[in-house]
Amino acid sequence: MNSLRSAVMRLGRRLKHQRVDESLSPTEMSVLGTLARCGSATPGELARKEHVQPPSMTRIVALLESKGLVRLEPHPEDRRQKVVSQTETAEAMLEESRRKRNAWLADLAEGLDEDEWAKLRAAAPVLEKLAHL
Repeated sequence: MNSLRSAVMRLGRRLKHQRVDESLSPTEMSVLGTLARCGSATPGELARKEHVQPPSMTRIVALLESKGLVRLEPHPEDRRQKVVSQTETAEAMLEESRRKRNAWLADLAEGLDEDEWAKLRAAAPVLEKLAHL
């Protein structure tokens, strides 16, 4: 378990350095990624998905809105709440970020032999499941 934890943490740190926009924190990027994966959400729903306190998410959403990366709209059923959606600017930035990180990983994977690459492809769904538990 120690080697898995250590390898995942090291690889994650190295991937974080492959960011397109250095002005965004990893948490802000994570919120944008969640919106891209799950669609629009209330700040409370985002807080639960990101495992942060609601007041922290309110601040993160305000920062992202000030940068033009999310928009707030009235909730269709509860006017006391807002719904957070990503903007086209955020979509483009996330796509560029994915492209850069995928290219970096592809370059790294060139050092693997065919058997190692096959094992890594087979492990990807399990790692994905762990990431979202």
